[in-house]
Amino acid sequence: MKKLFYLPFVLLTMKTMAQLQYPVTQKEAVTDDYFGTKVTDPYRWLEDDNSAATKAWVQAQNKVTDAYLSGIPYREKIKSRLESLWNYPKFGAPFKKGPYYYFYKNDGLQNQAVLYRTRDLNGVPEVFIDPNTLSSEGIAALSGLSFTKDGTLCAYAVSKAGSDWSEIFVMNAATKTLLTDKINWTKFGGAAWKGNEGFYYSAYDEPDEKSKLSKKNEFQKVFYHRLGTSQKEDMLVYQDKEHPLRYFRVGLTEDQRFLILNVTEGTSGGELWYRDLSNTGQQDFSLLVKGFDTESSVIENKGGLLLVNTNYKAPNYRVVAIDPQQPARENWKTVIPEQREALQGVGTAGGHLFASYLKDASSKIIEYDFDGRKIRDIELPGIGTAGGFGADREDKTFYYTYSSFATPAAIYQYDIVSGASTLYRKTELRLKTDDLVTEQVFFKSKDGARVPMFLTYKKGLKKDGNNPVLLYGYGGFNIPMTPGFSVSNAFFVEQGGIYAVVNLRGGSEYGEAWHKAGMLLNKQNVFNDFIAATEFLIAEKYTNKNKTAVRGGSNGGLLVGAVMTQRPDLFKVAIPQVGVLDMLRFQKFTVGWGWTVEYGSADSATYFPYLYRYSPYHNLKKGVSYPATLITTGDHDDRVVPAHSFKFAARLQEYHKGPNPVLIRIETNAGHGAGKPTNKVIEEAADIWAFTMYNLGMKFKE
Repeated sequence: MKKLFYLPFVLLTMKTMAQLQYPVTQKEAVTDDYFGTKVTDPYRWLEDDNSAATKAWVQAQNKVTDAYLSGIPYREKIKSRLESLWNYPKFGAPFKKGPYYYFYKNDGLQNQAVLYRTRDLNGVPEVFIDPNTLSSEGIAALSGLSFTKDGTLCAYAVSKAGSDWSEIFVMNAATKTLLTDKINWTKFGGAAWKGNEGFYYSAYDEPDEKSKLSKKNEFQKVFYHRLGTSQKEDMLVYQDKEHPLRYFRVGLTEDQRFLILNVTEGTSGGELWYRDLSNTGQQDFSLLVKGFDTESSVIENKGGLLLVNTNYKAPNYRVVAIDPQQPARENWKTVIPEQREALQGVGTAGGHLFASYLKDASSKIIEYDFDGRKIRDIELPGIGTAGGFGADREDKTFYYTYSSFATPAAIYQYDIVSGASTLYRKTELRLKTDDLVTEQVFFKSKDGARVPMFLTYKKGLKKDGNNPVLLYGYGGFNIPMTPGFSVSNAFFVEQGGIYAVVNLRGGSEYGEAWHKAGMLLNKQNVFNDFIAATEFLIAEKYTNKNKTAVRGGSNGGLLVGAVMTQRPDLFKVAIPQVGVLDMLRFQKFTVGWGWTVEYGSADSATYFPYLYRYSPYHNLKKGVSYPATLITTGDHDDRVVPAHSFKFAARLQEYHKGPNPVLIRIETNAGHGAGKPTNKVIEEAADIWAFTMYNLGMKFKE
């Protein structure tokens, strides 16, 4: 890149909100040739997050944004109300390891939840790990936790400032004493214990310090760490020198007989390999499930047969038994057949299987024995999301959680033998949740597909076409959007808004067919679904286009960027968060290469034209009046690097014509979202709601 001669910034001079002046952003003559198509990229220099010019640009943008937000008369009232609503005890479901029950708890406004333990759930718990003590700013978070079978040793992973990089530490659980063992440069993985002697893990080579948050991650490897030794002495268990862009993750069956290697080339599809550790003659991994065109995962070992959850010849998934000695697909035996509902996962506890299905995006749990005989449907309180159906084979009970858009998380004790669910803990907060109503509606997308949507609002809502609405969506990577309670979203409803969650194609709500209908060359379906949802709400008199906001993060940030560039007339407010906004270059940074199985790649003549047609950064047009836009990102986001948001903001500010503000909010010491401290979460939520409400013409209700 040539040397930059950076122009001085024009800082904010505001007589009114409508007279925003944005920083002048330097442009460069950068052009790429994609199969004969010339594509300009004048803001390429913003991809260098370490340069002085980029840092100066970030500071100037934040000054403009802060000045605008501070001018919203009720911004501080919103923050105060959010702090009040947030300030209640939040508990995770207890889980048993050794003689102790462990659970997470946040007293209310603690930056990170604390891990407690107790021998008796009616007794006084003690602190086991408090991540708040690991950083004065609260930016260190637990990103993984793994105990030995007997619960005497614990390996826990810590990430800092929102980065995906993590460090693994080892603790003697009995004495809460840290051992000398420490593992660096792990990402998207944890520790898989083998007895009490050591554990398996995945890691990358040590990256360059300057580019560790942006450089493409390649050649992940699998190691075995023996306790009491240094990481340099760890045994290399698996590597693939021929395929630098593959993920390798390992795990053990509960009886620790089989070591399972998951090999993926991205976020969809993968192979399964195994080692029978009881067979001293097997030194290498053997293939269990071949190819990358299906999704499969090992559930457990059943007498030498491996139970596997797979979508091979079953778009809604099924459970099969595979004999490792005869793994050919024609030898598979069906244990749980494919159902009408999409199977999301299978847990084990007490020698039983717990299959989690989605019925129109709401949880449905069925208990089976290991031979696939149905024992019972587990009765849930209503339309919502339930999770946590897993424990050790010898356990008789476990604890699971249930929540909905209008119901804060409640914890239930489940008796495996009787099937009885007993309320263990109910969440108490400073909000009248009885005033909240959730309904599920269905609408037709552009191609006639029937798509569900959840609407949450206060009782007594009038469908007069004048209600403020915020639509949230994701639509990708086989991830479903299911009902769940959020204090932040409940605040918007409390203020008179409608919170809408759209179950877009690309997710797993209706199995792999639903996923495939929103990926690769079908990605436009996702955007059409979101646009159709908005048009439905307007047609049904819930709202009008001047009262409509759209929001999404990561792949959902791409969603917002795409719909606001395709239909700028339809939305009043757009909030693209940590979004994938440059669809021609995402694969060149950190783990972006793993998304090509979902999106395709601009390096392909097949996918380039399609990606170019919807890439938000490349589809901004000069002279268009875009919605009031608040882009959010973090300076330590090493999953979707902040350059996506930087470049999109720069071009949006250049091209946009009209009174709506188009701003970017760049958080420091923050990443993609995981592990973000509570104080930063509340500050960001206050800014987003202040921006949204102000531009939707809402007044703050005391």
